[in-house]
Amino acid sequence: MISFRNVQSTDLEQLLKIENEGFSKEEAATREAFMERICLIADTFIVAEKEGEIIGYINGPVINKLYITDDLFAKIKQNPNRGGFQSVLGIAVSKKVRNQGIAKMLMGKMEELVEEYEREGITLTCKGELVSFYEKLGFVNHGMSKSQHGGTQWYNMVKLRESVG
Repeated sequence: MISFRNVQSTDLEQLLKIENEGFSKEEAATREAFMERICLIADTFIVAEKEGEIIGYINGPVINKLYITDDLFAKIKQNPNRGGFQSVLGIAVSKKVRNQGIAKMLMGKMEELVEEYEREGITLTCKGELVSFYEKLGFVNHGMSKSQHGGTQWYNMVKLRESVG
């Protein structure tokens, strides 16, 4: 049985392990970035647990623009109560439990928050090989991102609220 909850500071080490399994050293969020996200945006930082172990997570601040910019990977602010776009800075699943629909479930939890807090939609960037995965979840490819994060080419993926749910 998989359960979902908001992040807690005691989750840090497990989160860093999963982050570093899923992203290159250049792309992975730092310990400091995770600590800031846990502190400032716990309301939009969801972890998936199975038998007391974290098996995946999704996180990102609410922003007032359609696309993610690289500065968000270093500095974020607390989320507004309503409105804005829900960004996804990180979504990762433990290697042990991949290809079981956990990332899709995590995205579903984020979509519930978009509805509940009347966000305009969800925005994220992904690598080319993941575009089709997000399109299957209802995201629209808005083309190449200006992001240079981790020295990788990213694509802007957007799902507006009328498409959520």
